[in-house]
Amino acid sequence: MARDGINPSRSRTTDYQPARVTVAVLTHLPHQMGYFESRLDVTRMTIESILVNTGEPFDLWVFDNGSCKPMVDYLCGLRDEGRITQLILSSKNIGKPAALQAIFKACQSEIIAYTDDDVFFLPGWLEQHLRVIDTYPKVGAVTGFYIRERMKNGIDSTLAFLDRPGVESQRGLLMPASWEEEYRVNSGRSQERYDAEVAGLEDIRLNYQGVEAWVSAHHFQFVAPREVILQALPQEWTGLLMGKMVEMDLTIDRLGYLRLCTGNQTVRLMGNVLDPEVLALAGQCGIQLQAGHKTSRPTSGFMNALYRLPVGKRLIHGLYNQLYKVINS
Repeated sequence: MARDGINPSRSRTTDYQPARVTVAVLTHLPHQMGYFESRLDVTRMTIESILVNTGEPFDLWVFDNGSCKPMVDYLCGLRDEGRITQLILSSKNIGKPAALQAIFKACQSEIIAYTDDDVFFLPGWLEQHLRVIDTYPKVGAVTGFYIRERMKNGIDSTLAFLDRPGVESQRGLLMPASWEEEYRVNSGRSQERYDAEVAGLEDIRLNYQGVEAWVSAHHFQFVAPREVILQALPQEWTGLLMGKMVEMDLTIDRLGYLRLCTGNQTVRLMGNVLDPEVLALAGQCGIQLQAGHKTSRPTSGFMNALYRLPVGKRLIHGLYNQLYKVINS
């Protein structure tokens, strides 16, 4: 077969060196209707807050899980501007477990800061995560927003650490009420559901070598040594769009690693719409994004009366779920 010359890249090396930390964002916007109506704005806020509020050197990777054109165009624009280090565009939604496998296998950084695409990062967030990782021994994952419900499982190794010399701990209902309300509202939980989830649980706050942390972590956002997560992720193809994340948490714990949260809240869970409080925080950081319109249920008339009835609410939610499956099939 004919060949015209020699590839000029042969025998050459790249001048790119992976940063110690890669921030990895998983994005997914199948369309801009219903639940996803304001999701592009939320994702933009996630990425912009990372770019503006991260003081430590980092690479930014984005794995897009089969999004529609507006999301892809936005991400390609950031890549072309040099703001995204690595952009992976999947033509199909391969699911969160498989996307995490791809990210953690391909990335060569020592530490990976993973996040879903609905998290706002506060100034200094990465420094505070790294302070925990670099101070506490054998850390498996650190999250920037403590959630009491995560005290249910996956913390045996962390609890065993409490008996180590030099570890100070406090137990009780220590979580600020504002954090609880923020989590409840932005995760779409009713007060009754939240109360049931945290019934009988207590918080544990630690101080080790002057660095404070909370016992437990979450999988919607975490900073972790790459090698730890590679051990904890499913080793086979699952085909699941979601799931296997609690199993990952449990495996990290079973391997003997600590699962912690930063002492201060360093991230905010946004949900699927930008609220005025997040917009105000963004404005203080120099991020200017307009809140998108979010369709809400009617406030008067027959549909509202129907929605207020338990059977009506179930009917409407069931219809919405069926339409969602048809749209995304």
